[in-house]
Amino acid sequence: MAIGKEKEDPESRFSMVLVSAAKLPGVRIHREAYLRKALARYCSEDEIRRAIEETPAAAGISLEVLERAAKDSINYEATKVSALSAAAGLPGFFFLPATVPTDMAQYFGHMLRIVQKLAYLYSWPDLFSGHSDDVDDATKGVLTLFFGVMFGANSANAAVGKVAEAMSKQVAKKLPQKALTQGVIYPIVKKVAGYLGVEMTKQSFAKTVSKAVPVVGAVVSGGLTLATYLPMAKRLKKHLASLELTKPTHRVVKVEVVEVNEPFATGYAEQPDADDAASN
Repeated sequence: MAIGKEKEDPESRFSMVLVSAAKLPGVRIHREAYLRKALARYCSEDEIRRAIEETPAAAGISLEVLERAAKDSINYEATKVSALSAAAGLPGFFFLPATVPTDMAQYFGHMLRIVQKLAYLYSWPDLFSGHSDDVDDATKGVLTLFFGVMFGANSANAAVGKVAEAMSKQVAKKLPQKALTQGVIYPIVKKVAGYLGVEMTKQSFAKTVSKAVPVVGAVVSGGLTLATYLPMAKRLKKHLASLELTKPTHRVVKVEVVEVNEPFATGYAEQPDADDAASN
């Protein structure tokens, strides 16, 4: 009975789909390769290098440039996932049991792809570091919150803002593990996961209905995917762009001033003030 209840639990259902989608081939985005490709049209080699070594914000890349790069990535992923969804709708009613689970996996896989791309553009750290297929709890937590933002959960917006604020203060290059797995943000993660599990079931039903008629179902399915994927990706982009973490910053170069006392012919030498010394 306990196992049956766990399967019916929306929170567990979403978590299982999230982890399964993260293990699909081609879903995980290599941060360095992506940033290099996404920024190549808009940034110098030095800016790209600094964006990879640190973050796009630390490299001083403007929000306007990030906006253009983000739109390129959103359009690419939306076109791809819509084409795959339309193809999955072709067989019609008799093949629904096989095509719907595959389509949902592809759909969430492409959501994960755009989540990673937007996160890296807007100065979040590598979400899948290392070579393991496992998804650690902190990564699972922040991905759940990102999905929550995409689905319009206000609590997810606030939680993502708190995580970003903590990272901005600490100048961290990895996710705050404790905050996402034990701290005040963790209960929000669980609540958002439950909400997403319910929404996922509704979306799955809508896709099943759209695929009931061959060919027509393909057109409807592809259009339905595009109509949902684009607004959700844009919603996440807008929220990430509004956070302090992504604001362009510039390094402050500290210059050591060394005073050199030279002999003068007179017995009195006027000492330069701070402004004069700085301008020399």
